[in-house]
Amino acid sequence: MRPSVFRRLMNLWPPFLFTGIRCTHISEDFRETEVELRLRWWNRNYVGVHFGGSLFAMTDPFYMLMVLKNLGKDWVVWDKGATIDYVSPGRGTVTARFRLDETRLDEIRAAGADGAKVLPTFRCEITDADGRLVATVDRTLHVRRKRETPAA
Repeated sequence: MRPSVFRRLMNLWPPFLFTGIRCTHISEDFRETEVELRLRWWNRNYVGVHFGGSLFAMTDPFYMLMVLKNLGKDWVVWDKGATIDYVSPGRGTVTARFRLDETRLDEIRAAGADGAKVLPTFRCEITDADGRLVATVDRTLHVRRKRETPAA
């Protein structure tokens, strides 16, 4: 699936559509993605800043999808866990950027070449329009090379 089509489908995915999360960019090689969240009355908390759950949700599927697209069909990739550290109140439009480089993919391939489970962790920063850090999210994936099934 082309990245532009995939981006549009992500924007129609109900957890994103109904919270105001928008995927604004996916690179042709699925190695860079950008997501934004504008502050609206339905996604702010009691004190008028971004609801933490929406900030966390905006980072949810992207590293898993990016790694899966880059490793290919011979690999199983799942989200395993994540933590978020809220650094400052999120006001206005906030942005999360995800980047995946070949070196990191090579490390995963090497560690899982024999079928071993690999648990890489990726960090994503959420920033406001002025570039101030709002939150950091660490996402751990479960990656394993698919086991070969015996021919019948």
